[in-house]
Amino acid sequence: MNEAAITERREQLLGAYREVRSTTEGLIEPLEIEDMVVQAMPDASPTKWHLAHTSWFFETLVLGRVTGYEPFDPRYAELFNSYYESLGEPYPRDSRGLLSRPTVSEVLDYRRHVDQGMAEVLESCGGERFEELAPIVTIGLNHEQQHQELLLMDVKQVLARNPLRPAYRKLARGSSACVPPMEWQAFEGGLVRVGNSAPGFAYDNEGPAHTVYLRPFELAPRPVTNGEYRAFIADGGYRRPELWLSDGWSLVQREGWQAPLYWETDGARWRVMTLGGLREVVAGEPVCHVSFYEADAYARWSGYRLPSEHEWEHAAGEPTSPGTLLEDGRFHPSALHAAPSPGKLAQLIGDVWEWTSSPYVAYPGYRPFEGSLGEYNGKFMANQMVLRGGSCVTPKRHVRPTYRNFYYPHQRWMFAGFRLAR
Repeated sequence: MNEAAITERREQLLGAYREVRSTTEGLIEPLEIEDMVVQAMPDASPTKWHLAHTSWFFETLVLGRVTGYEPFDPRYAELFNSYYESLGEPYPRDSRGLLSRPTVSEVLDYRRHVDQGMAEVLESCGGERFEELAPIVTIGLNHEQQHQELLLMDVKQVLARNPLRPAYRKLARGSSACVPPMEWQAFEGGLVRVGNSAPGFAYDNEGPAHTVYLRPFELAPRPVTNGEYRAFIADGGYRRPELWLSDGWSLVQREGWQAPLYWETDGARWRVMTLGGLREVVAGEPVCHVSFYEADAYARWSGYRLPSEHEWEHAAGEPTSPGTLLEDGRFHPSALHAAPSPGKLAQLIGDVWEWTSSPYVAYPGYRPFEGSLGEYNGKFMANQMVLRGGSCVTPKRHVRPTYRNFYYPHQRWMFAGFRLAR
């Protein structure tokens, strides 16, 4: 590749780097210092930690390869390592909220230090060095986009735990919608191709592309709504063990679940905590913050099932209009106000991640990223379930039909919903 082409690619990558880093810092503008240091539960992290960890990624995996780079503080190598055992002993995840130091101000100084180092490298590195570093930088940008979503998930958990029910920021109110009828879309099935083979970035767990056999199936045109889920609650959905997987029923009993996370009732109406504060549940919005167990129980109650991830991906191969994503600034799932066009599915991308019935396992012939980055996805391929499609807090450039998100079946603080299959 000639020097002019390398220079153009360097400028594009540096521009993408600055855009992603700026977006992250824009997300913290509505927050107070006190909001950014709280760890609301062991699965979540303080905002301050997200800001530092994403910088740690670039400092450790990119700048650490550059001769002459001076780390901002060598002690951060342990503090802000998430789970990369090959890079040292990570600080315990459930103790991140105990780190009163470094301060938020010091963490922002850390970000600026790393940004300066990254700019110098990307503005000057030559052909071979650029080819070595560019793929790692690209992974780092996608990694930071993941943390933009995680940051908002964790902020919502912090604010929801506060009896004052503070809002992250003022958000547009949801409006009632005429929910489109459940007109199922049929797919013939057969031998279909799944997995990523397109040019451009994809995570290692999205490939290799391979062929699977699908029986004929149908998918619902949209995710299940709050109004439909309320009917499940009213019919004793959380009190009927025959609807639940054994582990799910034990969890419902132990935790006293009666509704999705962030829902509460005064006996007459349901309200939900959002990033815009506490508000009435809007019937036409996709139900959100449900676990795999809740999605599966609802599917049993309705007489249907959850789609497999391959069914979902095959259906997503058809052109669809995206739903609400991070850049829309709504930070809450949107109701449909019109039925999708005949033969089309709505809200496959955006609004809520959709639980599938598929366990998170490796595709045939899977090979993880090389080196320490091999710990990114592969070692988590046990006891988790796949979600597809992105949510209202997923960056637009980050999600694609082959993207495989994964969470444990009991977790529900992410923006997760589901659609039905038969």
